[in-house]
Amino acid sequence: MTSGTSDAGFYVCGAMLLLVGAVKLPALVRRRHDTLLRAACLLLFSAGCLMLFAAPASIARLNRLTDVPNLAAPVVYATTTVFSGASLLLIVNWRPASPERTRRVSRLCVIAYGLTALAVVALFAAGSAPVEQPVLFDAHYATTPFLREMIVLYLVAQGVAMTAASVLCRRWSAQVHGSLRAGLRILGPAYAIIVCYDVLRLVAVAARWTGHDLDFLVGEVTPLLAPPACVLGALGFAVPLAGPRLAEQVGAVRELWQLAPLWRALRDVRTPGAVRAPLPWWRTPPPLLLTGRRTALYDAILALAPYCDPALRERAYRRALADGADPSHAAATADAIALLDAHARQHRTAEPPPGAPDPSGASVTPPASGTTDPSAVADTPPTPDTPGTPSAPRTPGAARTPATPATPDAPPARVRRARDLVALAQALASPVVREYRGRRESYRLADPSDVSQKAARHE
Repeated sequence: MTSGTSDAGFYVCGAMLLLVGAVKLPALVRRRHDTLLRAACLLLFSAGCLMLFAAPASIARLNRLTDVPNLAAPVVYATTTVFSGASLLLIVNWRPASPERTRRVSRLCVIAYGLTALAVVALFAAGSAPVEQPVLFDAHYATTPFLREMIVLYLVAQGVAMTAASVLCRRWSAQVHGSLRAGLRILGPAYAIIVCYDVLRLVAVAARWTGHDLDFLVGEVTPLLAPPACVLGALGFAVPLAGPRLAEQVGAVRELWQLAPLWRALRDVRTPGAVRAPLPWWRTPPPLLLTGRRTALYDAILALAPYCDPALRERAYRRALADGADPSHAAATADAIALLDAHARQHRTAEPPPGAPDPSGASVTPPASGTTDPSAVADTPPTPDTPGTPSAPRTPGAARTPATPATPDAPPARVRRARDLVALAQALASPVVREYRGRRESYRLADPSDVSQKAARHE
C-alpha cells in the first residue's frame, strides 16, 4: 500500500494534479454538461487525492488522527477505484464513437466503479484489522474474512480498468496524430505498469492462500512501480492538454522570425488612418504579437498599392523566371520588388487621394485604412483575369457592381493569407531582389521610360 519513496514525490505530483484540476473548474462550471470535461476533472482530482493519501506520512497521520488502525487502507483503495473508473471514463469519452454508445458505456462505468468504491468501504467496516500494517496490509490480511474480498475487489477492478484503458490507448493512437497521439502512447505504458502492479499483488495474496510467503512482492517490488506509473500518467494527460497551446506559441514565434525581414522593410510605411496600440514584446503573448504584426504588414501593403508599378513587377517576374525560380516563387519575388519600389515612391511623393491614377495609369480605390486582412477586400468573387494570375480584389461594398480593377498583379491582389506574407519575407533574400537593391538608386533617378530601356538592356 505504501513504500519508502519520499513523501515529497507524492505531494508534488498530487499538488500539481489538483492545481490542474482547479484550473479546469471555471470551464466545468460554464460547461457542466460536457461529459469529457467532467471525466477529465474527476480523473485529475481523484489522481491528486490518491497521491496525497498514498504518501507514507499521510497514511500514518490518517491512522493516528482517527485512532482507527489501517483506516488509510479503505481510503486509499476507494480513491484508487475512483481513479481507475475515471481513467476508463475519460478514455471512453475521449475516443470517437457515437454519442449513444459513449453515454451507455459511460453510465455503466460510473455505476460499476461507484458501487465498487462503496463496496470497498463496506467490506473494511465488516472486517477486522486491529494490527496496523502501513506497508504489508494486502499480504497480512490476505486471509482475513471481508478484508480478503476487499483487497481482491480493488485490485481486480483496477486491473480491469487499466487493461482496458491501455488497449484503447494503443488502438486509438494509431488513428490520431500530434500531441494527442503522443499522450496516448505515453498513457499506454503507464496503464500497463499499473496492471503489472495489480498482478504482482494478487500473486502475493494468492500465495498467502496456499501457505506460501511472497510478501516481498508487496513490500519491495510493487512500490518500485508506482513512481514511473505516476510520472508517465501525469505526462500522458498533460501532453494533449498543453501540446496544442505550446505548438501555437512555438508556431507564432517561428512565423514572427520568418516575417522579420519583411517587417524591417515595411515598418516605416505611412498608413494613414490605421490606429494600432503598441504591443510590447516582453509582455505580449506571441500569438497576439503575431496578429498585430500581420495587421501592420497588411495595412502597409495596402497603403503601397497605389504606388506599385506593374511594368517593374513584370520585368522582375520575368527576371526571376529566367533565374530558375518556379512561377510561385517568381511571383513572390516580383511582389517584393514592387513593394520595395512603391515604398521608395511613397517616401518621395505625397500619398495620392483615393481614385487618383497610379503610376501605371490605372484608377485605384484603396480600401479603408486599418483593414486587418486583405482577404476582407476579396470577399466578393474576383473578376476573371489572365490564367495563373490572381485577380484584383473589388472595392468593399460594391459586390453587385463591377469595380475598376487595380493593377492586375499588384501585391495586394496576391497577398491575402499569412503564407503569402511569409513568401514575401523569404523572397527578400532572393538574388533578384538583391540585384534590384543594388541598382535601386539608378531606378529612382531615371524616368520610367528610361528605366524600361535600362531593364531591357540588362535582361
